[in-house]
Amino acid sequence: MSFARLSLSLVGVVGVVAVALAGATIWLLVTQPVTVADAVAQGEVSPLVRALAGVLYDAFAGILKYL
Repeated sequence: MSFARLSLSLVGVVGVVAVALAGATIWLLVTQPVTVADAVAQGEVSPLVRALAGVLYDAFAGILKYL
């Protein structure tokens, strides 16, 4: 595999991960605005990360149901 193909594959994977995190963050802002507001106001990221991980896990579990 050439360097150009490897770099394009790596950029593609990073892009997919970034889109998934952005989508989950927007979903979290819409569905749990109080959690996001509290996390931002207190400066703690652990509740936000925990909620974000839960959203991503639920989405991944939903996708696996179809496979």
